[in-house]
Amino acid sequence: MSATMDNYQKIEKIGEGTYGVVYKARELNHPNRIVALKKIRLEAEDEGVPSTAIREISLLKEMQDPNIVQLLNIVHADGHKLYLVFEFLDLDLKKYMEALPVSDGGRGKPLPDGFKAGATLGLGDAMVKKFMAQLVEGIRYCHSHRILHRDLKPQNLLIDREGNLKLADFGLARAFGVPLRTYTHEVVTLWYRSPEILLGGRQYSTGVDMWSVGAIFAEMCTRKPLFPGDSEIDEIFKIFRILGTPGEDIWPGVTSFPDYKATFPKWKRPDVEIVPGLEEAGCQLLESLLEFDPAHRLSAKQACLHPYFRNGTAYYSGRGPSNGFH
Repeated sequence: MSATMDNYQKIEKIGEGTYGVVYKARELNHPNRIVALKKIRLEAEDEGVPSTAIREISLLKEMQDPNIVQLLNIVHADGHKLYLVFEFLDLDLKKYMEALPVSDGGRGKPLPDGFKAGATLGLGDAMVKKFMAQLVEGIRYCHSHRILHRDLKPQNLLIDREGNLKLADFGLARAFGVPLRTYTHEVVTLWYRSPEILLGGRQYSTGVDMWSVGAIFAEMCTRKPLFPGDSEIDEIFKIFRILGTPGEDIWPGVTSFPDYKATFPKWKRPDVEIVPGLEEAGCQLLESLLEFDPAHRLSAKQACLHPYFRNGTAYYSGRGPSNGFH
């Protein structure tokens, strides 16, 4: 952690992340390098940065994969402020989808400066498959290093100028927790949260991220969030209405979760495709990701080998034949 804030010159505030303000900045010892500075606001500002958090974050510097936003540096300033220095990308999947023309399910919003008008590569079947391949490869890499995300959503899937998707904020949840609200009191979205977390489960694993992948996959296909709940119970019910209310037969142990109620309405699963018009292998992949029982939910490794990617994920993601798995 040799870097100090003197190495960085803030250019502008670019957003407000889950944990604090995010700045676009110039790295002064590499004058051409533009970075994203994430300020981490810690609950107890006066107490200094917990050493456990520092250890967790230091591990993330070792993570290097084409589909993960690179953590370049950690700056510990004035004793109790922490800045994480990441490679800079100014487009995320949410903005990308909003920039699609209205006729294509988007909102026709402008892209950030530097993206040529109309430069978006669209979100046809081939682009969805490319983004999905990159998403599951990035997650496979993280999970193989025993790192969970826990808060995957289109806002933290970043897209570079070449149209490649990279995962941001991997591993931060373990270091800092997932707050209910951001530091500006915005509600953290529940739309991509897995049922085991929503039902109050404490023991959860890599499956939480794979559920999020399923919800994001459906949204890329339809341009609409699949489960847009506005509270935890609304989120649970939105899931149950679409997939049917799970019982012990479908999900052994479900009735033992802290927030499970015997009075939950027992919806039957409607006999309609979740994503009408999606190819057969895509429908099967989606079903396997939105499996209620995390023990039976598809893993990232299995997803990479799914027939939806019939030529192998490397073919669609652009990693090439070496396939880049470690």
